Amino acid sequence: MGMSDVPSSDRLEFPGNDGDEYGGAEDAVPPLSPEIAALLAQARPIWIFAYGSLMWNPGFAHDAVEPVLLRGWHRSFCVYSRRYRGTPERPGLVLGLDRGGACRGMAIRIPAAAAAGAVAYLWEREMAGGVYDLRRVRLQRSSAVQEAFAFTVRRSHPGYAGRLSVDATARLILQGIGGRGHCREYLANTVRQLECLGHLDGPLHALEERVKQLAAQEPPCS
Repeated sequence: MGMSDVPSSDRLEFPGNDGDEYGGAEDAVPPLSPEIAALLAQARPIWIFAYGSLMWNPGFAHDAVEPVLLRGWHRSFCVYSRRYRGTPERPGLVLGLDRGGACRGMAIRIPAAAAAGAVAYLWEREMAGGVYDLRRVRLQRSSAVQEAFAFTVRRSHPGYAGRLSVDATARLILQGIGGRGHCREYLANTVRQLECLGHLDGPLHALEERVKQLAAQEPPCS
């Protein structure tokens, strides 16, 4: 990808705040970090690691997609959603990339010509309120290592739910309905996309089954 001269450690810093759908005031988006601005100035393709909604709804121009493995991080429903997939009174949950384990997902390549627009879109979509960091990561492809960027969860943020039980997670997903729809749809779309990649995520599939069981017992309000 031609990113070898960009340092591949640590997260990209930005002026933080604690508001958005996850924890407070809406639509608070930090300025684009100097590191990202410098990267865009190099006019090179950029790879993004997708592990949740970016897999099935990227929303930006791209010219390549590959299944990959990321070690040292795992996919988890660990971020409260009080706007897009829930409300302040009945929050839902969305996925975050949390420390430990490993995660299969998709590497999405943004061509150089589309990088500025795509990054601006992603920055507004994912960085509002500071619940995520944009971090350099190394992805394992079929025969090579690919440097990329991933949105990882900030455990210090009030929107971080931590490690919940399967039942607690399922109940929040079942109740979560917000501006972008049901949490159940978010979960189902993620599971189906992973199946398309030929990957069965055991915990995620088990969570989907538990949500279905609870829904049969306690139909959610529509």
